[in-house]
Amino acid sequence: MKFPRNSGVLLHPTSLPGPHGSGDLGTAAYHFVDWLQTAGQKLWQILPLSGIGPGNSPYMSSSAFAGNLLLIDMDDLLQHGWLTPADLVPDVGFEMQRQNFAAVWPWRMERLARAATAFAQDATPERLADFAAFCETHLDWLDNYALFMSLAEHFHWKDWCEWEGGLAQRTPAAMDAARAQHASRIAFWKFCQWRFFTQWRKLRAYANQRGIQIVGDAPIFIAYQSAEVWARQDLFDLNPDGHPRVVAGVPPDYFSETGQRWGNPMYLWSAHASEGYAWWIERIKRTFELVDIVRIDHFRGFASYWEVPASEPTAMKGQWLPGPGAPLFDAIYAALGPLAIIAEDLGEITPDVEALRRRFAFPGMRILQFAFGDNSTNNFLPHRHQNDTVVYTGTHDNDTTRGWWKTASEKERQHLCDYLAVDGSDVEWDLIRAACASVADTAIHPMQDILGLETEHRMNFPGKCEGYWEWRFEWSQVLPEHASRLAHLCRIYGRDGSNI
Repeated sequence: MKFPRNSGVLLHPTSLPGPHGSGDLGTAAYHFVDWLQTAGQKLWQILPLSGIGPGNSPYMSSSAFAGNLLLIDMDDLLQHGWLTPADLVPDVGFEMQRQNFAAVWPWRMERLARAATAFAQDATPERLADFAAFCETHLDWLDNYALFMSLAEHFHWKDWCEWEGGLAQRTPAAMDAARAQHASRIAFWKFCQWRFFTQWRKLRAYANQRGIQIVGDAPIFIAYQSAEVWARQDLFDLNPDGHPRVVAGVPPDYFSETGQRWGNPMYLWSAHASEGYAWWIERIKRTFELVDIVRIDHFRGFASYWEVPASEPTAMKGQWLPGPGAPLFDAIYAALGPLAIIAEDLGEITPDVEALRRRFAFPGMRILQFAFGDNSTNNFLPHRHQNDTVVYTGTHDNDTTRGWWKTASEKERQHLCDYLAVDGSDVEWDLIRAACASVADTAIHPMQDILGLETEHRMNFPGKCEGYWEWRFEWSQVLPEHASRLAHLCRIYGRDGSNI
């Protein structure tokens, strides 16, 4: 799909300011939309909206469909009368520039439990009807999710294949007994999803009304400890005991000498094909109900994927195997029509990956931090960009540009300064300007680069399981010139919407 020439900012909602330990869908999110509009931006790119998993990663969620409970606006629950002002006194462990998950998770879960109880005890008929309608609309995934989360909690978060009493095998008798035993907790998980989806729908509408589209993220793989793997074991490559036979990852690359062993179970693509890729069609459909544009993470895995034996501690001893390729996207297009999809085509890209992307006219990605230190044929250099691409200074997996510059080689530094005719003293804005000037239809700028932040503010480091996904900013860091400077660049390089 052809994208208009525009610009946006990469910022996950958990990074927003706010008093409750984590950025959420409350007041700060609306203020950020207003700031985007002032800054001449048309896009807000986020990470997956699903819940977090091991290492607090949103790419290892307990559900491919459910929303992140940490994003639920606590003030909304107060306004509905389900919490009191005393409930919202911040925990002493909260930090303004970091999400302290050890403090935030129990505090927020306790408040959600109180709100769910208050709702159950004193809900108005109108709210009960709204909740029932939500549950019916999302029936195809919500029932499995709520039961899965209730059981995972009951079994102290052991892997689902270790659950007793026929629950791992989902025998009818065990499932019926579990639904009865955990009915109140199932209602709690459903209540949380109702509030998340209600709040997100309002925020997205607010953004759209102000000319801001949401760029969402769909990870190619899902977590083993998830409702979908438990519910559809036939679609994944598992051993007879339910453990993964093989897991996902990538071979040694720029980020890791031993590769990245992600640990997600692999799909049985033949099983998906036999049902016409119905599971994938539903997943993409549901994602587009939340966002306007979808970035598919690790797109190259649809052409071929790196399969690692589950017994291997690293991703070094794996093999490339063919992915589903064009038939998957043919099925999605037949069911849903043309879609605004961005293909994350980074890493070891082979001709078959490029051919698959171009067949469906998915824009690819260009990262400016990868452009320098090589030669003039490097495809990440701006003069090598093409219209059907999305250019970034860096992504959530990169260091901040200022941090990257401090560790860049002398060759990279010299190349960048010669290429852009700069001295590197304002390198993050040098790259933002280069992104805006690129012929790529879309330019995305991480908020950390707009604010000129150092390495300690990076969002993620691929292959490292602890200490990331925590970054937050404060409004005091955002100066008037940040918005005016970005708006100016978008205006002079035709990214302010005047060409649409």
